Amino acid sequence: MASLCLAMRTSLESKPEAKITKLRHHVITAASGILHRGASHMRGPIATFLAGNLLLAGASPGHSAIRIVNDRGGPIAYYIERYEKMRASHQSVVIDGLCASACTIVLATIAADNICVTSRAKLAFHAAWEFGRSGRTFTHQGATRMLYSMYPSPVQRWLDSRGGLTSRTIFLEGKQLHGMYRGCVPDMQAN
Repeated sequence: MASLCLAMRTSLESKPEAKITKLRHHVITAASGILHRGASHMRGPIATFLAGNLLLAGASPGHSAIRIVNDRGGPIAYYIERYEKMRASHQSVVIDGLCASACTIVLATIAADNICVTSRAKLAFHAAWEFGRSGRTFTHQGATRMLYSMYPSPVQRWLDSRGGLTSRTIFLEGKQLHGMYRGCVPDMQAN
């Protein structure tokens, strides 16, 4: 894990794509290290879980817009892979509900012109965390800095005005969110 922190502290290119690719590499490298050091009885289930998340990350090529409604986040690698594929296929994103935790990487990956938000859109941010040796979670400072650096400047300024990314979850919604991203026209109705 020390190598992950050290690698994430190095200076990166200013392009979000490069930062996302670097972060994906570090997450996968860290996961491999955990599998290598972990108990042998856990390697199979953990590897299956990680591989499944990476394989399921693709977006359906037949959709022109992806709708985010109630996404509570999950493994960072899953979201990086998912959004990279969406960006490559020029899909747009409609945020029409909760987009929390790693889901917010959408703001760093998809161009702002390809994102719209409805009146129900609500983004939830917090520091990156991981499990320690004791099984308890702790804030991962290197990953938190990397995530912060990936967000667009208006989002960074908003985060700064609220104390930055910490263990406390903060929400971006309403007028503040609509000041950063265009509204969906017409505002989509909930199903």
